[in-house]
Amino acid sequence: MFTGLILELGELAALEKGTDSARLSVKCKNIIKDADIGDSIAVNGVCLTVVEIRTLSQLFFDVSYETLRSTNLGNLKRGDKVNLEPSLKPNSKLGGHFVTGHVEDIGKIKTKTTIGNAVKIELEAPAGVLKFLVEKGSVAVDGISLTVTDVLKDSFSVVIIPHTAVMTTVGFKNIGDTVNLEPDILGKYVAKFLQSAVGGRSTTHGQSAEKKDSELLSALKKSGFIS
Repeated sequence: MFTGLILELGELAALEKGTDSARLSVKCKNIIKDADIGDSIAVNGVCLTVVEIRTLSQLFFDVSYETLRSTNLGNLKRGDKVNLEPSLKPNSKLGGHFVTGHVEDIGKIKTKTTIGNAVKIELEAPAGVLKFLVEKGSVAVDGISLTVTDVLKDSFSVVIIPHTAVMTTVGFKNIGDTVNLEPDILGKYVAKFLQSAVGGRSTTHGQSAEKKDSELLSALKKSGFIS
């Protein structure tokens, strides 16, 4: 479990691809000091396990075919910067939101607009991600805990401050670059609960939209989400 607060920018040392897996190595200075074999570390928002530590400057991870398919790790090149966050400890600060490191899908930067000292970024996202996003809710973008400002038809937007731009990859990524997306896990659980409460989102033939809405409102009231 992570919080989405990036502690260090690492540098990709190598990505050795096999038939259905890969070995990824990252250079870093700070996180490696407390790292042990078997530790979980989020790399661009992807939870990976440390399998080797070399000369106190390089961490190694095995990456499965599924992870290569569902994240942008497979597109990394030597020298690319990556966001790094160690897993939560009992005394860790909870400054972001709960991030699992299980990326839902890949998004793409659509626009970047400077507003004062901040940058507003619009990201194209698949429907499977957008359905869990709400304005002012949380989302992890390349492992960074960010607040959703707008949810649009096929995209959403976030605003990053100068500190985030300097300390994470999202500040120097360009239009067209990909990012790993993970919606807030709490929103996913609530959505699943509500689907079960009203017998799923699909309706039988002939059932009116009004009846569907009524069932949803009743479920929300019964569960204490609204009064």
